[in-house]
Amino acid sequence: MGKYTKEDILKKVKEDDVEFIRLQFTDIFGDLKNVAITASQIEKALDNKIMFDGSSIEGFARIEESDMYLYPDYDTYETFPWRPQQGKVARLICDVYKPDGTPFEGDPRYVLKRALAEAKEMGYKMNVGPECEFFLFQTDENGMPTTNTYERASYFDLGPLDFGENARRDMVLTLEQMGFEIEASHHEVAPAQHEIDFKYGEALKTADNIETFKLVVKTIAKRHGLCATFMPKPKYGVCGSGMHMNMSLQKDGKNIFADENDKLGLSQEAYWFIAGIMEHMKEMAAITNPLVNSYKRLVPGYEAPIYIAWSAKNRSPLIRIPSARGAGTRVELRCPDPTANPYLAMAVCLKAGLDGIKRQLPVPASVDTNIFNLTAEEKKERHIHSLPANLREATLAMSESDFMKEAVGNHIFERYTKAKMDEWNEYTRQVTDWEISNYLYKDVCLLQECPDIDFPAEFSYPHKRNLHTASYTLHSFEEQKDMFLQQL
Repeated sequence: MGKYTKEDILKKVKEDDVEFIRLQFTDIFGDLKNVAITASQIEKALDNKIMFDGSSIEGFARIEESDMYLYPDYDTYETFPWRPQQGKVARLICDVYKPDGTPFEGDPRYVLKRALAEAKEMGYKMNVGPECEFFLFQTDENGMPTTNTYERASYFDLGPLDFGENARRDMVLTLEQMGFEIEASHHEVAPAQHEIDFKYGEALKTADNIETFKLVVKTIAKRHGLCATFMPKPKYGVCGSGMHMNMSLQKDGKNIFADENDKLGLSQEAYWFIAGIMEHMKEMAAITNPLVNSYKRLVPGYEAPIYIAWSAKNRSPLIRIPSARGAGTRVELRCPDPTANPYLAMAVCLKAGLDGIKRQLPVPASVDTNIFNLTAEEKKERHIHSLPANLREATLAMSESDFMKEAVGNHIFERYTKAKMDEWNEYTRQVTDWEISNYLYKDVCLLQECPDIDFPAEFSYPHKRNLHTASYTLHSFEEQKDMFLQQL
């Protein structure tokens, strides 16, 4: 039984003086979309009669099959606290359906619902608690985002050192007005980096909440003259933003991951679940870490995991078991970042964990030492593998996986892998600031610093570049010049 009925929504729209309702849905990449209607159309919307053009949404439908219908989830009704108090704006999160009344297989929310239905058949209910990190940067004179910040705050610092403290407080208050139970908020390790944690809940509700959370954070940041970004690695040389996912399964109202008789307090189902995640992690990475930029966070030295291992004692592996036991026992997956589509990320994690339970996969030995201190040979001996190094590797692993095709469905599988490979290919064609700085500027600097070097006409630009590069060795410029001239 849902929290609200159709009659309840109609009554609340009138009592709340709502003039506009946003019918929200999410595309396959996790971007929030909406169709706005006036209050006069609310009954039509609640009868699932609002249509939109699915061919206009990347990854949704072809032109010849573009008609899509929005089916509101009544329990997601909320008003936006930041909108005018007269003539308020409300929202309803929707499922996407086809004209024949069947769920659209390209709807990420449906993919998660399908995975949850499988878990329910096995007697399980999935709870998830996310840890969402983000940066608050300055905007330019036109209100456009930058990566500039004037603060130097770090873990748990407060104002005046923490310049974003007031914005973060308003975010928390706004989220609470929208029904969130905020457990903690604080400054993170990098300058201008923040974290707001809200209470765990049933997986579908948590995925909905993540989408709402991102909207609130970005909206309130803008009101403070700031730009909020969930980009995993917006700046070189500092830690990136993750979205650790704390997961548990319930059966008959009890956390089935807990077992007080086990030396680590974990049940056999918990070990199988961990094994399932580890078994499929490489294939899942394109979902949990979906951007080219995601893999610039997953590098040594910045607290992000890169090795497929687990532990109850340290934070270097991919999977950590937090110290809480009993009802609080959970598995923490540390690689996802906040650009992941929350519906798809939770769906593939659940499917992987259930696969581990079904097949009773043996879990590898825990790695309780700092993996980053192990040699390559030691990691090989312990069968410790790495996450994909970039989006291309992750996408190829997904494209070759029957498990992932079944987990997300053919529609999303085909369109998502194609889009991500296209994204990688486009990235490889770009000329970055790093390349300009390291190749173009250095060449210019060489010619400015050494105007007296008389290069022969046949000494082309690549040779000049090579001369400059070689100049960083112990040889002198003149020695390098002679060496290269001899090679011509």
